[in-house]
Amino acid sequence: MAIIIKSEEQIEKMRVAGGILKRLWGILEAEIRPGITTLGLDKIAEDYILSQGAKPSFKGYGGFPGTICASVNNEIIHGIPSLRKLRDGDIISIDMGSYIGGYHGDCARTFPVGKISDEDQKLIDVTRQSFFEGIKFAREGCHLYEISVAVQKHVEENGFSVVRDYVGHGIGRNLHEDPAIPNYRQVGRGPRLQKGMVLAIEPMVNAGTYKLEVLDDGWTAVTADGRNAAHYENTIVITDGEPELLTL
Repeated sequence: MAIIIKSEEQIEKMRVAGGILKRLWGILEAEIRPGITTLGLDKIAEDYILSQGAKPSFKGYGGFPGTICASVNNEIIHGIPSLRKLRDGDIISIDMGSYIGGYHGDCARTFPVGKISDEDQKLIDVTRQSFFEGIKFAREGCHLYEISVAVQKHVEENGFSVVRDYVGHGIGRNLHEDPAIPNYRQVGRGPRLQKGMVLAIEPMVNAGTYKLEVLDDGWTAVTADGRNAAHYENTIVITDGEPELLTL
């Protein structure tokens, strides 16, 4: 495993990429409502990223057609933007990235559409909080598994499950770099965290079973039992103190 330690100059470039995404969240959240299409949200995101002199990290990555991944209800990740209209009571997970100055930023959120069920709100809240439970251990000298264990513990204590088939990752010049960051306990402690590591930590949480299926489009991952899923991600920097969140 070759984990790339970033210099302060490189981290500053990643702050720029992350800053674009931070601002874009406010724009997108204001547009998420019943009747808008996921393709409409995709266009808003692409137009904004391009207006900032950056490029969408995801568009064309491995052949993915969209700027954002737009995953609705039981879609966990990698939903392809389309003419599907959001409806009152839906939840939508948006994952997006920006590329500028040779470096990427990456983050995800799950949003309510109109009035949602109490269970779906709890799913969104627990998924978000599991990220913050995990990054309590995103400190120099901790080991990677401590993040994973903390995420899993919070999710399962609240009656949900963490996805096993997809994990977080390092990030920098490449959208996906070492190390892989599971959201569940692994054998071994994993690498020791060092100042200058930049990580995309992203709990993906299902209301029911952690098992999933990938649709015929080759991208969209859905829950095996049809229950809903949520996603929360930020790009963070390991420092000599608290981690720095580049996308929040």
